[in-house]
Amino acid sequence: MITIIGLGVEKGDLSKRGEDKILQAAKAGQPVLVRTANTRSYQTVLDLGVKHTCLDNVYESSRNFATLAKNLAKAVTNQGENAVYLVDGAATEDNSVKALLKRLRGKAEIIDGVSKTTALVRAAGFCGCSYTAVSAYELIEKAKSGNLALPLVVYDLDDSGLASDVKLTLGNLFGEETAVKYIRDNRVKKIPLYELDRQKQYDYTSAVAIEEIDLLKKQRFALEDLKEIIVRLRRPDGCPWDRVQTNDSVKMAAVEESYELVDAIDQNDDEKILEETGDILMQAVFHAVLKEETGAFDLTDVVTGVCQKLITRHTHVFGEDKAKDEDSALSVWEKNKMQEKHQDTFAKAVNDVPKCFPAAMRAQKVGKRAAKAGLDFDSVEAAARKMQEELTEFITARKSGDEKETEKELGDLLFAAVNVGRKAGCDCERALKESVERFARRFTLAEEKARADGKEVTALSAEEWDAYYVAAKNEK
Repeated sequence: MITIIGLGVEKGDLSKRGEDKILQAAKAGQPVLVRTANTRSYQTVLDLGVKHTCLDNVYESSRNFATLAKNLAKAVTNQGENAVYLVDGAATEDNSVKALLKRLRGKAEIIDGVSKTTALVRAAGFCGCSYTAVSAYELIEKAKSGNLALPLVVYDLDDSGLASDVKLTLGNLFGEETAVKYIRDNRVKKIPLYELDRQKQYDYTSAVAIEEIDLLKKQRFALEDLKEIIVRLRRPDGCPWDRVQTNDSVKMAAVEESYELVDAIDQNDDEKILEETGDILMQAVFHAVLKEETGAFDLTDVVTGVCQKLITRHTHVFGEDKAKDEDSALSVWEKNKMQEKHQDTFAKAVNDVPKCFPAAMRAQKVGKRAAKAGLDFDSVEAAARKMQEELTEFITARKSGDEKETEKELGDLLFAAVNVGRKAGCDCERALKESVERFARRFTLAEEKARADGKEVTALSAEEWDAYYVAAKNEK
């Protein structure tokens, strides 16, 4: 069984148990390996006078930081099961130890040492409060998981390349102008984050510390910050308007913001897309905060629900289903959706389409779900023939003078038109929207042409309007 011993930070940090184990191993002729000689705690090994091997050459032969820990672990295991591996700081903090434990599947004896974060936390002034400490080698993965709460200490900042990676990661989270503390050899210097990779020296003692940032002084925000702002607005001393809102009173704002996002996308305006996406996110968090106040659910429940939904409905990605193309992927999604919603009949799925959808959108979705049960047209042409029948019935109803029947037949005609578009693979809501936009552009140009000819548009005949509109259509 391989033994792993933490040497601590300074000379003399080694525990009595650790010292005895090293001496026993050396006496028995077991290989003693030291991760690096470039630490103050290495002096302890020298003072013991035992035969050992330093693995600094592994640093030089490793291509990048990701492979370094694996290469160190491999170098240790190559020495056999009776090897003793010495690392600075606490053994359980060391990345090479973590890699080694994966290789050994836990079959190792660990004698921990004094944590190297202890001195860094003291230098940063974080004593007496909760803090997060993470190795620079693990920072990116920790950032992806969202586990980087402030105050924060990032250690193992042992060269400028790594410092640059850390700067970029932290800058994205907290802003590059954020004031940080650069710590090296127990000396502390305050710098803006963007200067982190511009320091004169880096070594195993180098670290960066970031204090808790007041909400109003933050340069970058996270989802929890958005929630905190809304909670503050809802307090008795908050905003009088926000304080009195309910889920019902603000529900249409979500619809309006959604349309504004669609409009921004149509304009291909990234700045507006950014803004409108944020507005939709704010609406979602607002509703979650309102429900949290009643005890119904909270923001974590919302995020949990959508994550679970994405996993359970993408069983062709996270499960055993297969999907070779877009259509089969959608089929898997719909199948899983029906199961989750306990829709054991297609009628339930049809009636589950939200009634507040725009009419063309709802018509297309209802038609699509009915088609899943087999009620559909054989072809686009068959759907078109049905639309022609509905047009005839509409004209007949119109001639009869029955307004109610005329409106009913108009609805049937429009629904038939949507079915034609659906069978043709078109997005009917978008098609109608874009058609209206084209008409508006052409109408505007037609009116401009008429005015340019000195004519009053309200006095134009149908033939004149047609001529101007056709001219505009040829240009737009």
